[in-house]
Amino acid sequence: MNDNKDHARDTARDDVRGDLRDDVRNGTREDVREDVREDMRDDVRGRVDALVAVGRPAEARAVARTALADDGPEAGLFLALARAHMAEDDDDHDDAAERVFREGLDAFPDDIGLLAGYAELCTHSDSMDRPGRHARGPVLLARLREIAPESAELKRAEAAGSSVSTNARNSASVNRVQSFDAARAFAEAPTPQAAADQAAQWAAAAPRDLRLAVLAETTAALAATGRSWFRLLLCRGVEYRFATGVAVAVLIVLRITVLPAIPYGMAAGVGLLLGLPFLGLRRLLRAARERAADRIAAAVSVSVSVSVSVSVSASASEAAPRAEAGDGADADGDAEARGDGEARGDDEAAVGGDRPGAPELPPVPRVTRREYAFAGAGLALLFAVGGTAYAASLEYPRYDIVAHDTFRGLQGFDLREEFDPFGAVSDGELNDSTARVYAAADAAPDAAAEYLVAVTTGDFHEMRESFVDDDRIFPAVTDQDGVVHESWQAETGPHGAWMRCIRYTEAGTGTPRAMCVWGDKGSIGMVLFTAADENHDVVEETARSVGTAFLRPAAD
Repeated sequence: MNDNKDHARDTARDDVRGDLRDDVRNGTREDVREDVREDMRDDVRGRVDALVAVGRPAEARAVARTALADDGPEAGLFLALARAHMAEDDDDHDDAAERVFREGLDAFPDDIGLLAGYAELCTHSDSMDRPGRHARGPVLLARLREIAPESAELKRAEAAGSSVSTNARNSASVNRVQSFDAARAFAEAPTPQAAADQAAQWAAAAPRDLRLAVLAETTAALAATGRSWFRLLLCRGVEYRFATGVAVAVLIVLRITVLPAIPYGMAAGVGLLLGLPFLGLRRLLRAARERAADRIAAAVSVSVSVSVSVSVSASASEAAPRAEAGDGADADGDAEARGDGEARGDDEAAVGGDRPGAPELPPVPRVTRREYAFAGAGLALLFAVGGTAYAASLEYPRYDIVAHDTFRGLQGFDLREEFDPFGAVSDGELNDSTARVYAAADAAPDAAAEYLVAVTTGDFHEMRESFVDDDRIFPAVTDQDGVVHESWQAETGPHGAWMRCIRYTEAGTGTPRAMCVWGDKGSIGMVLFTAADENHDVVEETARSVGTAFLRPAAD
């Protein structure tokens, strides 16, 4: 009797234990399956975000759509797909992003990620082009404040409504982050190759970290043989730019002060020539970023593939018939589950997650103290050049005009009432002028004059040699005036001015004439005289002597 009772009690206890084991085993299987699904979703979202970060939004959208089609609606995938549309910065893609947000919120109306992302899209939209969308922004923000008043999503969405977001104010550009990280790595490492090796180890430990991948590719490219000049530009770019500015400034000051013959184009050419190495450095940095993007995309792709294979393996193990029962079968099942979990963890550590050993790189300041210092020095240099230019603009050669009533035995006659050779010169630049002809006192009224002299003084600071050469000062001799035989650039004019001369035959009288015009920063002049001699030196010397007789340096 007692034996039967004991047997019944043992049988009941075994049944209860078996039921408990089945419940635990089934629950564990469901948990594993759900964990695998969630891991796969995380991997897909991570891949989508990574593809957007590396500038491949089209691939990101394809991945997100495939995941939604295969696994069904999921708030994070809707958000990732919408952001992949927003990354295009295009009106059509913004419309598509809005449709995705609405579809996601229909399925998950209280998801704060979707609400915040949609609020950002609405607040960023143009109130004129998309007034309805823009008006929905405050409504979405109010809903976020209601369900998640202290969330990071709400703060980010509120910051998106300002003209300059908090991230935009506080963040540095991609190129600056890349340059700052690489320069810091080279400065802290004993050799360039050591810096590249260290960066490669960090990137391998965190295969999804885009910043570390960019650092690894950048240091590897710059540590190569023959790249020392690029490393110098990267680490000492501020100093190099300042030195370039100094060289250009020196040339400009020399051009303004003591070497007016130097064209300003020479200073510009020197600046461009010294800046050419930066073009090569930019190309190298851009190529490194592209390789880093490929690396991240490949790492995330491998991670997703491993997750899919693990999911298939887990499903197959659940469907396989079990040959053994009892505690031994349970132990085998537990061991198999542990083995699958460990294999999945090892695979994810190898290609997906960030393994220990990768440091968190420090934030990059938008401007460093050293850059502030050189910026101040650059401003001081700019003011120095500007001050020199201004002082030079106030300085020009001053002359006094000597208007001779008689010149070389000839009587002078004022022409300014009948002929104004300086009509094209603005009154603000003129100080004094004279225009006279000289002929014999007893010459007939219609006799040709021996000399015509026209001189003016003033601030002609923009005067250039080309102005004298291309007839900007005085009108050219026309067919009505006479037949031009030759024109040439003279050595120097009066007081070292630029001068050009021509020989021609006067139309009305057939008299051989010579005319020379000159100009500098303080005077403009013209002399016309009879010249039967074809010798250029004689013509130039006559013009210089006449000009010097009518122009004298002003007394201090």
